[in-house]
Amino acid sequence: MNFDHLRLFRDIAQTRSISKAAVLNEVSQSAASQFLQATERQLGLKTVDRSRRPLTLTEAGRLYLDLCRDLLSRHEQFQVALEELKGRVEGSVRVASIYSVGLSEMSGLKEEFGRRYPNVELHVEYLRPEKVYQAVEADQADLGVVSYPESNKHIKASPWLQEVMVVVTAPSHPLAARTVVAPADLEGHDFVGFDEDLPISREIRRFLREQDVEVEVVMHFDNIQTMKEAVAVGSGISILPERILREEIRQGRLKAIPLESPGLYRPLGIIHRRRKNFNRATQSFLQLLREATA
Repeated sequence: MNFDHLRLFRDIAQTRSISKAAVLNEVSQSAASQFLQATERQLGLKTVDRSRRPLTLTEAGRLYLDLCRDLLSRHEQFQVALEELKGRVEGSVRVASIYSVGLSEMSGLKEEFGRRYPNVELHVEYLRPEKVYQAVEADQADLGVVSYPESNKHIKASPWLQEVMVVVTAPSHPLAARTVVAPADLEGHDFVGFDEDLPISREIRRFLREQDVEVEVVMHFDNIQTMKEAVAVGSGISILPERILREEIRQGRLKAIPLESPGLYRPLGIIHRRRKNFNRATQSFLQLLREATA
């Protein structure tokens, strides 16, 4: 039985696209189409209605999808049980993380995990938030770490950390001397923001709107590292998670000032595919993440 083919059909069904499933499974669109045609010849029935966009499953396709999911789940259970018989933690863990968590947290976690479990390979890939969800849903990652986590039909999200958000300035900025900043103090300041399609950008805009504060967005980026550099050279102020600023604060390149109540927080969460059977290595990494929370 070819489990790669089972995954490919599952992804065609979930993405409702042959081309998207082909990308997720690292095969050509032509190869994915040929596989689908071969599957339908073998079943003697059409599995996909190609006349609709996005694609929809036929009744036979829905039955075959259930079979694929069941077999893939049983295969995962078998792998987990096999590892239990071996009696030690080994194998691999695949993690997809948003950039900011990867830069601020993962290096230390990887070092500690490697010390505890030298027979486990930990693979971490840093992606934009929507790509993390896609990687987990396509089973290209066992776990995902995202901000503002959300569950859906295929993904289960669990809370991990609550990060305090602070006002960030260059040391020479007038606000840098404050011990606390009220939201009203931000009125009219040049502001370095996140790209508008990111959840954290929507949350910051909501916060400022509720406080009846308007800032002048002079630039926006999709990653926190670039934003920190822009603030450090005096391009504007920003609102960022305090945890990821510690090195720049230590170096004297940035100042972080707490927000006066009401505060603002960035929730971080762990996501995984529903009905996912974790091997012992993944279970051990999850335990390490929980310890980090404590």
